[in-house]
Amino acid sequence: MSLEKLTKNYLDVLTNLGEQPERDGLKGTPERAAKAMQFLCHGYNQSLDEIVNGALFDSDNDEMVIVKDIELYSLCEHHMLPFIGKAHVAYIPTGKVIGLSKVARIVDMFARRLQIQENLTRQIAEAVQQVTNAKGVAVVIEAKHMCMMMRGVEKQNSSMHSSVMLGAFRESVNTRQEFLQLISRSN
Repeated sequence: MSLEKLTKNYLDVLTNLGEQPERDGLKGTPERAAKAMQFLCHGYNQSLDEIVNGALFDSDNDEMVIVKDIELYSLCEHHMLPFIGKAHVAYIPTGKVIGLSKVARIVDMFARRLQIQENLTRQIAEAVQQVTNAKGVAVVIEAKHMCMMMRGVEKQNSSMHSSVMLGAFRESVNTRQEFLQLISRSN
């Protein structure tokens, strides 16, 4: 959607809330809100190929690689309110490793779309699997959801944990346990 159309929509929202968009504090707010939404949802304009950009490297390593505590910011698709947390991503290489920053970029690409956490977790795992052809991929996300904290049941201390285990992480209890123990250690 264009900036112009989004701006008009935010103007309508403010008006329908009973606000006066022309008052000093709200002048420019519809356009600022539209630009913010475009930024928060820019994952729709990205592709996996663009994100990875060929950053796969030959490696003899066949041991678990973990990128831990990747902060993420997303919007729930049910209320368009933020959920904020961190992702832990692991994979077991089969001859190729992915550039370190690319794992975080994959997390961001999917997080910057209207989402539910369960689907986000799976999308990240499947994307890492697709790119690396790993023996296994594991993703755990821990997040706080504003739709549960600011409205509805208003539970401030709740958090949601979701996981997806593919390949060796699904098939081997020992591999899964190693991953879960490593991400639970404090830095």
